[in-house]
Amino acid sequence: MMGPYRLQRFPSAAPGIALLARLGAIVLALLISALVLALTGAKPGALALQVVTASFGSQFGLEDLGLLVTPLIFTGLSVALALKIGAWNIGAEGQFYAGAFAASAVGLFLPVAEPLSLFLMLLAGLVGGALWILIPTLARAYAEVNELITTLLMNFVAVLGVYYVSTGPWRAKGANSTTARIPAEIPEFFGSLHWGLPAAVLLALLLALALARSRFGYEVRLAGSNPQAALYAGLPARRRLIAVMLAAGALAGLGGMVEVAGTVHRLQGGLSNSYGYLGIMVAVLARGSLVGVVFSAALMAFILNAGIILQTQGLTTSTVLAVTGLILFLTAIGDELAHYRLVRDARA
Repeated sequence: MMGPYRLQRFPSAAPGIALLARLGAIVLALLISALVLALTGAKPGALALQVVTASFGSQFGLEDLGLLVTPLIFTGLSVALALKIGAWNIGAEGQFYAGAFAASAVGLFLPVAEPLSLFLMLLAGLVGGALWILIPTLARAYAEVNELITTLLMNFVAVLGVYYVSTGPWRAKGANSTTARIPAEIPEFFGSLHWGLPAAVLLALLLALALARSRFGYEVRLAGSNPQAALYAGLPARRRLIAVMLAAGALAGLGGMVEVAGTVHRLQGGLSNSYGYLGIMVAVLARGSLVGVVFSAALMAFILNAGIILQTQGLTTSTVLAVTGLILFLTAIGDELAHYRLVRDARA
């Protein structure tokens, strides 16, 4: 005679179940949103068709999606990599701006040939992002200061600093809040879509492979999942923490460089469009998978693009934000429920 069953949470979810849970959550969120919109007099069917057509039915729509995905992959990787060592990098926004600032300084004021300028801008973006997370990293490693607060506070300094230089010392003649156009540009391969997108995807794959197959990656995973075991095994946990957090900052800074050199072509206030904060959602939805960051970033980019399209159809910003929040909220719940399974209760 079979005994009763109970729900039990498992550390990992089967890939098929996780995918079904996420799809089910998105569908449920869309149905709820459609019902609410219908009650307000809108036509959810027509709006949905407009979103899909505008996003995937033209080259312009695909270009927009690609340009949104690219920075989200970099900031998502930044947050997800820090999570591997058990740290929360809430400062990807500031590191994104710091990388953009450093890359713009090279592009604007270092007169060299374009290929060399792009390479130096890339290095500057990496260094700028790493330097911006240096103080929170050392504070966490040597004084046990919570990196949630320090990385968050650094965001405001970077954002305001970029606003200052783009509206003051570096402001272009005749412009209100931007610098002059940066001569060096990342080449395009599909309309306005540049090679920063395939580079971001490739970087995610290489990082995932390196962490999965290298000794360094094993030590990082061990230090992140069980710090006491890492100390007992004699692993250099502090050095690994510093290396991973600096790499996380460098990734976000690289995202800022790519945004400047590939999409915006100038430094300006509001450059990020909150990509650093959205990168936190991307990393959480990826459930710790660096490869999953690519797919989470694609989902987030589609949601952002859909919000822009819905606003052009007359929906208010508040409505769009509510729909977006509902989709992300139910998706997160679906991801968590995928870890639960019915098991027979041995006590019975």
